[in-house]
Amino acid sequence: MKRTFSTILFIFSLAAVAFIVRSCGIYSFSGTSIQPDVYTVNIHYFEYKALRVNPTLSNDLTEALKDQFRRLTRLEQVDEDGDLDIVGEIIGYDVKAMGITANEVAAQNRLTVNVKIYFTNNKYPEDNLEQSFSAYADFDATQSLDAVESTICEDIIDQLVEDIFNATVAQW
Repeated sequence: MKRTFSTILFIFSLAAVAFIVRSCGIYSFSGTSIQPDVYTVNIHYFEYKALRVNPTLSNDLTEALKDQFRRLTRLEQVDEDGDLDIVGEIIGYDVKAMGITANEVAAQNRLTVNVKIYFTNNKYPEDNLEQSFSAYADFDATQSLDAVESTICEDIIDQLVEDIFNATVAQW
């Protein structure tokens, strides 16, 4: 009888803890900390303001960020008046020589993309954020940017999306 009571007490305690954690609503297993009364997000198209042009980068970055929010949050994406609002702009897209050899020739080049975001939490303004993010990828100097651009841009976009997501809803 005593063992049965202990088992029932343990199960009840475990259920109570699970209920309390779940009812808090701001924590999830995906690492986000979204308040329970936040339901929508509006992710604006990232405006391209960099001097060097990549015609697909704005669209690719915008869609990758939207996809990340679809996969890892419960938020509905809306076109206006979202509880969360993300506006971004690509402010830098630069290639620089890296790793100079003994012959003073670049061994590698680095493509760096700089993005600035304006995150507005319309329900919790203390979470608002204006922040710049930067990501890069190196490639062999014997290759042209045109030859590797699509591949390395995918890696850069993945890095930027992760950083933006973490800064806005994971609050890391």
